Amino acid sequence: MDKSEIKLHDAISHILFTEDQIKNRIFELAETINEDYKHKYPIFVGVLKGVFIFMADLLRKIDIECEVDFLAISNYSNGARKRGVVRLVKDLDIPIEGRHVLFIEDVIDTGLTLNYILRNLQERSPASLEVCTLFDKPTRRLIELPILYKGFDLPDKFVIGYGLDYNEQYRNIPYVGILKAEIFQQPVGNSIKLKQGL
Repeated sequence: MDKSEIKLHDAISHILFTEDQIKNRIFELAETINEDYKHKYPIFVGVLKGVFIFMADLLRKIDIECEVDFLAISNYSNGARKRGVVRLVKDLDIPIEGRHVLFIEDVIDTGLTLNYILRNLQERSPASLEVCTLFDKPTRRLIELPILYKGFDLPDKFVIGYGLDYNEQYRNIPYVGILKAEIFQQPVGNSIKLKQGL
């Protein structure tokens, strides 16, 4: 199928979470974070690019003093990627030693890459380091991670929308749905199990 012939919303086979459901859950997460981090002056850290929509909406509901910073990562070889090893393309601009850090993620998949990033951040001696993710794929997890704040569980399908992409497209869909199988090349006899998230 020629992707130029597909309208934006036609790429969705069905909707998992509506725009209103996402907004309401983000509000609930923000209320809890506001209470937990009151008087702590936290740093919110995210990895570009997928997290930017969630992080922006979450921060608009945060009513405590805080700072924001971003990492950018790139995978090494296939072997390194399978171990979760990544290369930092952009490091943090703000020192986090002695600071309360809340790592914000859009979706957590196997957990290998996120585990690598968290170990990197922990070596910088923050006062605390916690994780907030909007979407989680627990059935894909290969390593246990401490996730303090979580929005929704996702099925083991390839989803798009609300910052989640396929080949850098569909991030701007305001809800989350399952990507139609015919949009991407799928090996015969294999379900949709492309890696998505950290």
